This record gives sequence, C-alpha cells and structure tokens, in this order.
Amino acid sequence: MTFLALDVGNTRLKWALYEQPAVGARLMAHGVQFLENIETLADGDWGRLSAPRWVLGCIVAGDAVKRRVEEQLEIWDAPVQWVVSSAQEAGVTNGYDHPARLGSDRWVAMIGARQRLVARGWKKPCVVVMVGTAVTVEAIDADGRFLGGVILPGHGIMLRALESGTAGLHVPTGEVRNFPTNTSDALTSGGTFAISGAVRRMVDNLREHCGQEPVCIMTGGAGWKMAPSMAVPFELVETLIFDGLLEIAHKRFNAQPTLTPEF
Repeated sequence: MTFLALDVGNTRLKWALYEQPAVGARLMAHGVQFLENIETLADGDWGRLSAPRWVLGCIVAGDAVKRRVEEQLEIWDAPVQWVVSSAQEAGVTNGYDHPARLGSDRWVAMIGARQRLVARGWKKPCVVVMVGTAVTVEAIDADGRFLGGVILPGHGIMLRALESGTAGLHVPTGEVRNFPTNTSDALTSGGTFAISGAVRRMVDNLREHCGQEPVCIMTGGAGWKMAPSMAVPFELVETLIFDGLLEIAHKRFNAQPTLTPEF
C-alpha cells in the first residue's frame, strides 16, 4: 500500500514515501533534488526504495520537467497522476474565476491547511502562505471556501529585479534590520517587509470579511527565513504540500474503496 507523494516546484523536487495513502500514515523515506539533477533519481535515491503502489504529485515547473520526472518513475510499475485544481476537493471549494488555472501547489497547500484545522475541530478562517521562488498568500473562510489570494516575488526575484533595473546595484545579501543603514541590509529588509506586510494585509482582510480571527499557516522552502520577521501569529508547517497530497489521496481512495485508486 506504499504511496509516493511528489512536490515539484520551480527550483526543487521534494518527495516522500508513505506506508499508505492516508492522513497520518507513517513516513518511510523522503528527500529533495534540484531540478537540474532529476535524472539522478532512478539510479540514486529512488533506486533504493521499495516500489510504491501509487504516485500522486503536484507540479508547477512545466511539461518538460514533468516528462523528465515521469521518465525516472518508469523504474516502477505504478500509476502516476498529477493534481489539477478543480472546483471542489477534499473539503475545499475553489473560488478562483477559472478553477483549473489555479496553481496546483497552491490548491494542494490549501487542502493540507484545511485538513489540519478540521483534524483539530477548528471551524476558523485561514491564511495560507507559501514562501519559495514566488510567494503566495491565500484566504480561506471558515466553511473551506477559497476566497482569493495574492502572488508576489520571493526574495531572490526581488533582488535580481532591482539589480537588473538599477545601475550599479550589485551587493551581497544583507540582514533584516528595523532601520537598515547600508544597501545590503536595505534590500534584504525591504523584501522581507514586503512579504510580511502582504501576509498581514490578507489576515486583516480575512478578519474583516469573516468577523473572526484567522489562523495563519506558512510553508515553503524559504519559510524559515521569514519566520523571525512575521507580523502576525503563525504556524510553520514544512510538510503542508504532502499533508494536502495525503488528504487528496485518502479522500479519493475512500470514495472507491474496492478499486485501485485513480489519482
């Protein structure tokens, strides 16, 4: 019953092998690989794993990367499916104008966040923050409806944009300071405050809309960098995408318990 979950971002592929496709399943192995090294997976990390029965992933890196990943997965005779955002799944309703155009990583992260709240018996609105190459900040009401979200550049994109658009601005990464007194610190602090401010604005918007204090959950490879500078209470959950994939797999499997799961 082993289940392989894949999170393929713009920079890295993260994977986790679970004992079964169910929330709370035992984690058997996990790893990460930069996209330029995908071709090493079959003969490396994945070559040492027991063959999974099912594979479910989300990907934002594009079709070319997806084909490269699928080639590595050919070492196993396991069905491979990729999450596509839909109008509703696993307790979350998609309020995007065109639901299928919502990034699958955003959709899966929201499902993971919603699952965590339901498991605790909380009927609360939630702000979901992903900090990676890009930053997304999503709003979900207490009934699990995705109201909308914002996208902004991550730290690296911000710095590269300033370097390319400003003559002579080529400085090393600095520190986050309340009152920066050099260019490096000013750039790093500016990017950090922009992200923190966007999160706080969304929390304020959702509180006003719902009349209830939202829960804020943050994830992403650069989440730990933002943690000291957040202006609102939050929970840092590194496995949020995998939580969402497990919830999706669990719901789909239970919907047809006598059949092989068609993810």
